[in-house]
Amino acid sequence: MGWPFAQTGTGSIRLMTASHVTPAAAPADTASPGTVHRLSVLLYSDDIATRDAVRIAVGRRPARDVEVTTWLECATAAAVIEAVETGEFDLLVLDGEAARVGGLGLCRQLKSEIFSCPPVLVLTGRPQDGWLAAWSQADLAVPHPLDPIAVAGAVAELGRTVDASTTSG
Repeated sequence: MGWPFAQTGTGSIRLMTASHVTPAAAPADTASPGTVHRLSVLLYSDDIATRDAVRIAVGRRPARDVEVTTWLECATAAAVIEAVETGEFDLLVLDGEAARVGGLGLCRQLKSEIFSCPPVLVLTGRPQDGWLAAWSQADLAVPHPLDPIAVAGAVAELGRTVDASTTSG
């Protein structure tokens, strides 16, 4: 039986790169059973309601083996660029529907300009915008309206790819 967020349509997760060949509902990789992936997440949206919805959907533990230890919320693209250049983040969540500078264009800029850019989850305006997410070089995309299970699943999947922040617990 498949998970609801592995299906296509509204609230689905869209794979954007060939490196992510396992579905979002797949169990953790070959790490030991006691391994916890601890994440520092940067969240960008000009809409505080969207930022709140993402934080609530993900929570502290989007999966048994993934824990979000810190959040940094940014409302402007300039703040995101400065934070990514100076900070250590394991995951970026960018709202493609943000005003002035959308998360899709910002994602493409970060992937092009930042050496070893962290994985990026983009929030697209609708499921049909998957091609825009692919153009932006995002690692995964979740469309609006945001499905909490899809958002948490995408964060967990990308969190499992981060090796530097993996600790045993």
